[in-house]
Amino acid sequence: MLSISSIKIALQIFLGLIKATPDVPTVVLDSAVVTGQSFGNVERFLGVPYAQPPIGNLRFNLPQPISAYGSDFSAQTYGPTCPQQNLSAPNLPSGLPKEVFDVLSMIVTNASTQDEACLTVNVIRPAFSSPTSNLPVIVLIFFQGAFQIGTTQTYNGTAIVERSIQLGEPVIYVSMNYRLSVFGFLASQEVKDAGVGNLGLHDQREALKWIQKYIKVFGGDPTQVTIWGESSGAFSVAFQLVANGGNPEGLFHAAFMQSGSPIAVEDIADGQPYYDQIVAATGCSGSFDTLQCLRDVPYTQLKTAADATPDFLSYQSLRLAWIPRVDGVFLSDNPQILVQQGQVAAVPIISGDCDDEGTLFSLSAMNVTYLHRSSFSSEAALREYIQTVLMPDISELQLAELLELYPAQGSPLGTGKKSNVTLPEFQRIAALWGDYVFQAPRRFFLSQRVGEQPIWAFVYKRFHALPVLGSFHASDLLDIYGPGDMADFLIHFTRTLNPNGHGNIGNNISDSEDIYWPEYSGPSFEMLQFNDGQPPLSISQDDYRQHGMDYLTYLSQIYPL
Repeated sequence: MLSISSIKIALQIFLGLIKATPDVPTVVLDSAVVTGQSFGNVERFLGVPYAQPPIGNLRFNLPQPISAYGSDFSAQTYGPTCPQQNLSAPNLPSGLPKEVFDVLSMIVTNASTQDEACLTVNVIRPAFSSPTSNLPVIVLIFFQGAFQIGTTQTYNGTAIVERSIQLGEPVIYVSMNYRLSVFGFLASQEVKDAGVGNLGLHDQREALKWIQKYIKVFGGDPTQVTIWGESSGAFSVAFQLVANGGNPEGLFHAAFMQSGSPIAVEDIADGQPYYDQIVAATGCSGSFDTLQCLRDVPYTQLKTAADATPDFLSYQSLRLAWIPRVDGVFLSDNPQILVQQGQVAAVPIISGDCDDEGTLFSLSAMNVTYLHRSSFSSEAALREYIQTVLMPDISELQLAELLELYPAQGSPLGTGKKSNVTLPEFQRIAALWGDYVFQAPRRFFLSQRVGEQPIWAFVYKRFHALPVLGSFHASDLLDIYGPGDMADFLIHFTRTLNPNGHGNIGNNISDSEDIYWPEYSGPSFEMLQFNDGQPPLSISQDDYRQHGMDYLTYLSQIYPL
């Protein structure tokens, strides 16, 4: 069983940087010589612009491609991070285990160097790559925090490429920065009328177009691109799958999704209250064209206004202020309706969740207001939370049915009463958030796509004994950058469009024998299960909390995020 100290060691590897050797690799993009870095078996080209800086009048506008590279430049350092939203600190009881605070601090680390001119990609490749190598390409759409924080600098793609070389299955790794928070997901009727919604998703699409144009220069095969993400990155992958009527335009041919699926989201005009808050805070209320006024206000003023809006650690948790919404352009309809209509890119998919997805996002439910009124020790307070935060305006009949389907002793799952060091109703809230946003949408999506494309599903149950959090959201990343079993599955899937078949799979961090990961199909709907202890990998059925998730799927169409 892996301890919190193991998590810290893995994250040190995950966040680590390796000292460069004197070798200086170069590539030519158009007429520009681009200088990278050499790290033994791996070469890196960092901070390469893939679109014009979204500053000045390009703020709150669609990304504009770079016509051609005409001047030589160095690509030896990461580009600036896109503007981050400052996060609120949950008011947590002091008696919580230290591990909770350790995990929280590791997840919410903000990048220091931020700038609007941030639309860059990083390419990491085996040192032996050449334009004729035609290596498969893993494209990371990063995760860190609910479309509000995150940067490519956090993720050590060097470890992925090095592991692929060790496996004898070399790949190229690409990561992209994209606009976040207010800058990437401004929402209102004005934004809808101007056709400039979901700019962060448009940025991702533009980066994928850049890869098609230039990845061969680095040794990659533009016809073998797998898009991969965790959390907001996985939701981004899902939205890329349903964009453009489900036509991927040749931009990718496979998808690897960790903790994120097509979810039901509201119309972009429903973000009007947050837009109006930004307009008022920046002094644009009296402007004839408030959207243009927001383009013109100083960066620091706009950033301060953004920081005053709710974030994913605030009391309203995953009912986010800034999230992809139906804009009629990138998302033509509710993504789950698009799934039902078959408007999905029919590419091979791996999709899964951690067992306790909701625990991390339910910490804000322990705020001091509710602690002073016995918190969620009473069901009355729980009902109020659901009706005001989780599903505003849910009817009394629907609420009664929901609470019957989600009784006490929820998430962390499989731990009995050990998690009651927190509050009794915290576990119900965590189970509801986890299933509402992650588990139920994944099951709905995969059930709709069975028989339409190859699918593999998983559930991650490692770190189950971690107090309060259990197998918390994003804990499976430690098996990617650790490295662990999942890193091998990711690499082999990128190479062959099937996670099975490599002799080292299942033996990377354990003594288990190789395991065959069956495709997701009826009637058993089998999935790969990542376990603590022995066996580290097993096969289980995707039938847990069936009635509860079915009801949440129904409710999500009425009360989208």
